Amino acid sequence: MKPRIYYTKPSITELEVRYATDAAANGWGDRCYEYINRFEELFKNHLGVKHAIATSSCTGSLHMGMAALGIGPGDEIILADTNWIATAAPIVHLGAKPIFVDILPDSWCIDSSKAEAAITPKTKAIVAVHLYGNLCAMNELLAIGEKHGIPIIEDAAEAIGSVYHGEKAGSIGRFGSFSFHGTKTITTGEGGMFVTNDDQLYEKVLTLSNHGRARGQTKQFWPDVIGFKYKISNIQSAIGCAQVERIKELTQRKREIFKHYRESLATLPGVSMNPEPENTVNGAWMPTVVFENETGVTREKLQKAFSGENIDARVFFSPLSSFSMFEPVKSNVNAWSIPFRAINLPSYHDMRLDEQERIEKLIISVVK
Repeated sequence: MKPRIYYTKPSITELEVRYATDAAANGWGDRCYEYINRFEELFKNHLGVKHAIATSSCTGSLHMGMAALGIGPGDEIILADTNWIATAAPIVHLGAKPIFVDILPDSWCIDSSKAEAAITPKTKAIVAVHLYGNLCAMNELLAIGEKHGIPIIEDAAEAIGSVYHGEKAGSIGRFGSFSFHGTKTITTGEGGMFVTNDDQLYEKVLTLSNHGRARGQTKQFWPDVIGFKYKISNIQSAIGCAQVERIKELTQRKREIFKHYRESLATLPGVSMNPEPENTVNGAWMPTVVFENETGVTREKLQKAFSGENIDARVFFSPLSSFSMFEPVKSNVNAWSIPFRAINLPSYHDMRLDEQERIEKLIISVVK
C-alpha cells in the first residue's frame, strides 16, 4: 500500500506550541483575554478593517452578524446553492428563509444576475460565499445591494489570502466571517472571526457575543438583550496569534501548490481549475478540478481512482437544495451539475513535490 496522502492538515510549529503552552500555564486571571485580544488585533491589522471579534466558529460569527442586522422570521436571505450547510444554518436558526440561486460555471460562486432576480420585498441580505478561495464578483454584488438597499455579507471562511481589486476578502461587505477550522489555511482547531468597518454593527455583535452584556454596562452579570455564547478560548487564540504571524508564509505556500497543479494540468482537455481573474489573488485554500461532461469523468470514478492510490478524495459541495430539509431547486443547473464531475485536491503546507506529482499523474491517467 502506498503512503497515505491526506487532503489537508495544519502547519503547527514551535511558535504555536510555545504560545499555546504559555496560555495554558499562565493565561488565567488578569491574562485570561490576553491572547484573544492580541489575536483580534493581529487579524484586524492584517485584513485592514476597523473591528474584529474572535468567535468559536465561522457559523457563530455569521449567526451573530445576521442577528445584529435584525434578520428574523419571515425574512429571506439570498445565497448560492453551492456551499457547506454552515452558511444556511444560521439563517434557519433565526427563522428566516434561505433562497438558493445558481452559481457561475467558472468561479462556482454566486451568479450576481440570479441573485438580483431573486430579490423580493422580504429580502434582507445577500451572502457572498468565496468558495474554495475563489472570489465572488463583489463590485456587482455591492452595486445590487446599494440599488436595493440590501447588505452584502461575506462568508470568507475559505478565502484567507484571497484579494479582490486590492481589498482582502472579508473586508468588503457589511461584515465578513472567517473560519479557523483545522482544515483551513490558518487554524485554531475550531474557531472563527467576525470583522466589520461598521461601528454600530460591531457594538451590537460585541454585545451579542457576551450573552447580551454591553461593554458599557456597569452592573455585574446584567444582560441588556438575549445574546449568544460563541467565544473562542485564550489557548485557541494563542495558536491563532502564531498562525497570523506566519500568514504570509502559509498563504504563499498554498499558492505555490495551486500553481504547480494548474501548470501540470493546464494542457488536459476539458479540465478547469480555480480561476484567478484580473485584479484578483486566489488564496487557493482548496485547489479543485472540474471536468467537462464530454470527458466522461465522474465524481464516483475520481473517488475510486483516488481511493485505489490511497489518496484522500474530498468531494465538491453538493447543492444545498438537494438536502432533505430544503426544497430542491433543480433550475440551478450549474450547482446541480458541477459537483458530480469535480474533486478537491490535497493541499497542505508540508506537502512534498513527489506527493503532488503522484496526484497529478493520477488525474492525467483518469482523463486519458
